[in-house]
Amino acid sequence: MHHIYHTEGIILGSKNFGEAGKNYIIFTRDLGMIYASAQGIRKNFSKLRFVLQDFNYLKIDLVRGKDFWRITSVIKTNQFENLLKYPATLKIFVNISNLLKRLLAGEESNEVLFNDLLNGFSGLEKSLLNATRHSAQHEIQGQTFGASLRSDLGFPACQQLQNIEIIIVLRILNNLGYIGNDKMLEGLIKSPIEEILFEVPQTRLNPQNKDKIFSQINKILKETHL
Repeated sequence: MHHIYHTEGIILGSKNFGEAGKNYIIFTRDLGMIYASAQGIRKNFSKLRFVLQDFNYLKIDLVRGKDFWRITSVIKTNQFENLLKYPATLKIFVNISNLLKRLLAGEESNEVLFNDLLNGFSGLEKSLLNATRHSAQHEIQGQTFGASLRSDLGFPACQQLQNIEIIIVLRILNNLGYIGNDKMLEGLIKSPIEEILFEVPQTRLNPQNKDKIFSQINKILKETHL
């Protein structure tokens, strides 16, 4: 009898296989990043096909197969769904997911990073809900990493969303050992994330510092050769 593993995770991406199956990349709390499959998920009668969607945060039951984990059941948490409804926050979610797929080294539990990610997305969702009260169309111009966030949320709101994205990315890089001692970044990567998401001193994320941070992030990503 197969042992059933109970965990929670965020779907980072998926790909169709066979006549009706799907393979998933999932960052889980207890198992790290895993590759899992679901048979028949694309059939019209599948109860899980609207739940097992990219970027959903789920409670998942799994059994270990020969090459892949197999998904046996899932429950929606209904968290972070608002982030997928707006182009600006969906873009951030996609950016973070792509970064995790690029840097995570397979099945190795990293609960600290997982909690940071959940807190970061919670902060992003809170900022989004606050911003929807003051909608207007603006554009933020950035560099390679922070480029071209378009939204109907207004310029100040987009700046706050971008700040949160920067903090999440820096903490991912630091957790995985890509950032050494840096006084400019210390307050953004050492303090508990929930304490700094809405209390980041403007001097740390002013336009000049943002340029330096974008440059450093892009340099780190190039040096990973991944």
